[in-house]
Amino acid sequence: MSHFIQTLNDAWQRTNSLLCVGLDPEPSKFPGALAGRPDAIFDFCRAIVDASAPYASSFKPQIAYFAAHRAEDQLEQLIAHIHANHPGLPVILDAKRGDIGSTAEQYAREAFERYKADAVTVNPYMGFDSIQPYLEHEGKGVIVLCRTSNPGGSDLQFLETGGRPLYQVVAQLAADKWNASGQLALVVGATFPKEIDVVRGIVGDMPLLIPGIGAQGGDVEATVNAGRTANGTGMLINSSRAIIYAGKGDDFAQAAAKAAMDTRDRINAFR
Repeated sequence: MSHFIQTLNDAWQRTNSLLCVGLDPEPSKFPGALAGRPDAIFDFCRAIVDASAPYASSFKPQIAYFAAHRAEDQLEQLIAHIHANHPGLPVILDAKRGDIGSTAEQYAREAFERYKADAVTVNPYMGFDSIQPYLEHEGKGVIVLCRTSNPGGSDLQFLETGGRPLYQVVAQLAADKWNASGQLALVVGATFPKEIDVVRGIVGDMPLLIPGIGAQGGDVEATVNAGRTANGTGMLINSSRAIIYAGKGDDFAQAAAKAAMDTRDRINAFR
């Protein structure tokens, strides 16, 4: 049984990359050569994965982009392709699930048994019993929303409770009480580097999934300085649209590869 945190640490060291490539396929943005093909979403994502894998340490497919087009079977194919052809690069299913009891158990089965993801993103708003069913899947990662990259995240995440903003309380709970499996990580957006620094101080070396450096405009230098651990790792720095839509023509995969390489190198310049 491979464990998410160990697989992630191994990937960081082996690839010398902290880049997580997000896979948010939107068929209206695909090049003409893929138009009308029944497996266009899989074909597009497979090409992106194969081209960018040399520069990445993980991949993050967003389930909504597949489900909205009735392409869940293509998502299964894609994750199987990554495991078979790029072993050791963990796959994070970005689902942001958040429910309790038997419903959470079914969501956990969906992520880990159906899709065979190595980790899944979850929403902690309903408390620990909405997270616990995911922890019961041995070795699987559970990545908890903490300080998200969207502006509206402050509506709730900065509400004060017990003298601290709510996102800090979530970070503390994740570090102290919720990490029963030892496979927990947190989502903290690159658009808020000061908060990344605060969360890092609370959770120690716990991995941070950091969206927001590409199309959302997060600062790479500030992100790396705030979030890196003592050995220069500890972060899955995600870029989606800036990589997968770097090119609009039939050479889209080569353009994605260059964008991934450039992003990896920008991140490494500050490690």
